[in-house]
Amino acid sequence: MLRRLGAGELNILLTQSNLASTYDALGRHQDAMRMSRDVYFGRLKLLGQEHRDSLIAALNYASSLVQTERFEEARSLLREYMPVARRILGAGHDHTLRMRTIYASTFSLDANATLDDLREAKTTFEETRRTAQRLLGGAHPIVAAIDIELEVARAALRTRETPSPGVA
Repeated sequence: MLRRLGAGELNILLTQSNLASTYDALGRHQDAMRMSRDVYFGRLKLLGQEHRDSLIAALNYASSLVQTERFEEARSLLREYMPVARRILGAGHDHTLRMRTIYASTFSLDANATLDDLREAKTTFEETRRTAQRLLGGAHPIVAAIDIELEVARAALRTRETPSPGVA
């Protein structure tokens, strides 16, 4: 409909991004993921990889991939974008910190993660938390969110490292 009204491509992508957020809030995670993917590729095509809006679209797409348990795809995307975000936005920018947090959660939430994966998640959460606390302060909501994710990672790691009773 927006195309028929002559709306520009970036306005259409903004509307689609808002729609993806709405789908996610409604629990329609597959629809949100597909819409986030379209927004990501659209912004990438129009703006290039290093534009702030493309970085946000990559972050949102990665988040939707995690919501739909497509962990390897999210990891691959974030491995590509974390260095770009660090270079363009800085290591302490909230989008960069969120990318690192989502990257670590791709391991801690993945039932198929190895022990080494879980250790990497824990280390990444700890490093990201230190950076966030140093730059934003310990009371910042990003630090609190990382603390919650860090506890999930630590619990997953403890579960895997502790042998079950009766297992030699």
